Amino acid sequence: MKTIGLIGGMSWESTTSYYKLLNEGVKAKLGGLHSAKIILYSVDFAPIARLQNEGNWKEAALIIKEAALSLQRAGADFILLCTNTMHKILPLVTPFVNIPFLHIAEATATALLTQEKRNAILLGTKFTMQESFYKDILNAHKINVIVPDEKSIETINQIIFNELCIGKIETDSRRKFLHIIDDLKKGDERIDSVILGCTEIGLLLDQRSSNLALFDTTVLHVNEAIKHALEQETSF
Repeated sequence: MKTIGLIGGMSWESTTSYYKLLNEGVKAKLGGLHSAKIILYSVDFAPIARLQNEGNWKEAALIIKEAALSLQRAGADFILLCTNTMHKILPLVTPFVNIPFLHIAEATATALLTQEKRNAILLGTKFTMQESFYKDILNAHKINVIVPDEKSIETINQIIFNELCIGKIETDSRRKFLHIIDDLKKGDERIDSVILGCTEIGLLLDQRSSNLALFDTTVLHVNEAIKHALEQETSF
């Protein structure tokens, strides 16, 4: 079994989901007392969130690079960056690291294509929804990406940072998310799915919440990691 390196803490609320899902997934595959081999580097999110808001992505990338190099030195075989938004800075990190990152947007694209979904709402932080680093990967797989209007983007972003990242799960916020999804669907009948493109949104919504197919990027990222970690275990 390969050793999985996790860069977590952004937020730690969703990182706990990664740890739990990885161990559950390995146990489901191998049975008995098996669990995932994991090395976790958990960062302090407050300075990174400040750098994001300041637009200082280079400084934020230095923090992630140090975390990745620490995982590499500790013996990780590959790395999961346990956040969607910070995948923006991966091009500033990967040239300095000799072990692979499993990209969360690639895992998402694979899952969408497997279910033949081509027109997806993307929900996440304002950075993920407004900038191109995430959408470009989906578009390259011929997946059409729909994002909410500016007011809804701000609403979603506030809920993520002011509630979900600190463990607050509010019924009213769930209603707001579902209202945004419903409005987008009414405006475009081609829409066939929703990407929960922030690792915390899965704490608020699940498939019972919507008639549209929901793709929880945390779960998809974990599933790809389990496959990668157990390749040697299942190749004979």
